[in-house]
Amino acid sequence: MASITLTGLTKVYRDGFEAVAGVELEIGDGEFMVLVGPSGCGKTTVLRMVAGLEDITDGTLKIGDDTVNDVGPNDRNVAMVFQNYALYPHMSVAANIGFGLKLRSVPRDDVTRRVEEAARILGLTDLLQRKPGQLSGGQRQRVAMGRAIVRDPDAFLMDEPLSNLDAKLRVQMRAEVSHVQRRLNTATLYVTHDQVEAMTMGDRLAIMREGRIQQCGTPQTVYDRPVNLFVASFIGSPSMNLYEAILSDDASSVAIGSQSIPLPDSVRQARPKLREFAGRKLVAGFRPEHLHPAAGHGLPTIDAYVDLVEALGYELLVHFSIDANKVTAEDAQAEERMAARGAGVARFDPSTAVTPGERVRLAVDAARMYFFDPVSGATIWD
Repeated sequence: MASITLTGLTKVYRDGFEAVAGVELEIGDGEFMVLVGPSGCGKTTVLRMVAGLEDITDGTLKIGDDTVNDVGPNDRNVAMVFQNYALYPHMSVAANIGFGLKLRSVPRDDVTRRVEEAARILGLTDLLQRKPGQLSGGQRQRVAMGRAIVRDPDAFLMDEPLSNLDAKLRVQMRAEVSHVQRRLNTATLYVTHDQVEAMTMGDRLAIMREGRIQQCGTPQTVYDRPVNLFVASFIGSPSMNLYEAILSDDASSVAIGSQSIPLPDSVRQARPKLREFAGRKLVAGFRPEHLHPAAGHGLPTIDAYVDLVEALGYELLVHFSIDANKVTAEDAQAEERMAARGAGVARFDPSTAVTPGERVRLAVDAARMYFFDPVSGATIWD
């Protein structure tokens, strides 16, 4: 078992494109680290550098106490699970799981023992003599995991291993992968673009954008205290509602479009830096679960029009619009933002009576609002 340490890890291709820029990350022994971000952000390139499949332009990569920048992939003792299962169709499940061991000339009895142990952990014991074509997608992915487990690696590297599965099976496999990783207690770097997958599986998340890590922390930390607009927008489903706003001269209220929301003293006391934005523009945000039907809450309110209602059984997702400029998840700088219709989403109890086209009054939990610097995108906390 070992940790993985990335120090200033950088990848620049021959055409000058910098895919990964100075990544700093430590994955502890036994930790499940999820690298998450939109397509093209560099997360798979990081994984491939750790695996030895991509050369490192600059920086240091350690597995345990050993620097492995110049160590070939076959000598790094890491095991990869890919998006595609890469199983040999003519081989049995047992032969697929043990194939790598056979190539390394591991004694036959040891191969059998390790294959049977991996099959027991993954619930494949009754399927060892079947061929991949006789298995479901989830079973094939478990075989691919078994092939990684039998190597007894220092670390597991997983590149979007569940993306080819249907939605229901993905939920099931999320739990299975997490269970197996905790049982084996091996350092794991797991790459995904699915932030729900990331939130439900990782001990910690590292959120990437354009080759750089934006924030690293526990799922709850990055959800409750995002460091910038990008993280706030990316983490959460539905994503945070973000609008252009103006703070009043005495920082006692914030205007979003034509509507004003008073801020309780507790907000100004907890975030004294807000006063630096008095009378200025900023970005205000609130998560869908912090909006409620106004009746009975005694909270500040905003008026909105209902565009769409999604009934999910356990909740309603109420899509609304307000008289304000929306800030989108992809925006980086204020000057690049496009004024957009003030669309948003609120989570309602499923018993709430609300229909498209009607006007609603939404109670806003101002104590749980977020504020961001409109130029740097940084969260305004202290």
